Amino acid sequence: MGTPHNEAAKGDFAKTVLMPGDPLRAKFIAETFFEQPRLVNNVRGVQGWTGTWKGVPVSAMASGMGIPSIGIYSHELFHFYGVENIIRVGTTGALSEKLKLRDLVVAQGACMDSNFAQHLRLPGAFAPIADFTLLETAVAAARDRGLEPPVGNILSSDVFYYKHGSGLEWAPMGVLAIDMETAGLYATAAEAGKRALTICTVTDNLVTGEALPPAERQSSLAEMMEIALETAVRMAER
Repeated sequence: MGTPHNEAAKGDFAKTVLMPGDPLRAKFIAETFFEQPRLVNNVRGVQGWTGTWKGVPVSAMASGMGIPSIGIYSHELFHFYGVENIIRVGTTGALSEKLKLRDLVVAQGACMDSNFAQHLRLPGAFAPIADFTLLETAVAAARDRGLEPPVGNILSSDVFYYKHGSGLEWAPMGVLAIDMETAGLYATAAEAGKRALTICTVTDNLVTGEALPPAERQSSLAEMMEIALETAVRMAER
């Protein structure tokens, strides 16, 4: 089979894919949580893994950084590999001092400063939102762990190093946090008629200046990953 960015064979990916940005984080998910993980893609080092969790097939594949990159990988998974659900498991910068380091954020919608959706040639502005079934399933899984993650809008920005501004300009509109991928994932899923959701862990706070050191970022994401995996299991039962 294969695509320009994926050497996997047909059937190598499960119906639900967890999608971190970092290929090493995809490897971490597979080696930490999967039963019998196998590497199914390594084109450009963007690792894709498939295994099972609680007996349910599940995959993990990196997206790279930014909307264009996640647009490529999610498009190919949705259109060529029969993937039905992509759950982005990433990091985010909080735009509110109420959000603390290691807090989870569930992205109900994603504002963007990108022109990515223009390729769809819609006669207006597209509003990228999560699939409600995935969203309510993930929130229920979090609540079963005693968590009540904030659910709302985030900003997906094309810019990491701002020349002017910082992303905090969006905070008065109730935007919770900032990443670089979610809006592209949600738009791609909508075009494909598939499901997508982002669950993020706060690793930086743009208001307070707090940030997790690099060594702590990986270990702090485990709870988010387990909620995403539980969501995959529950989606298989629907």
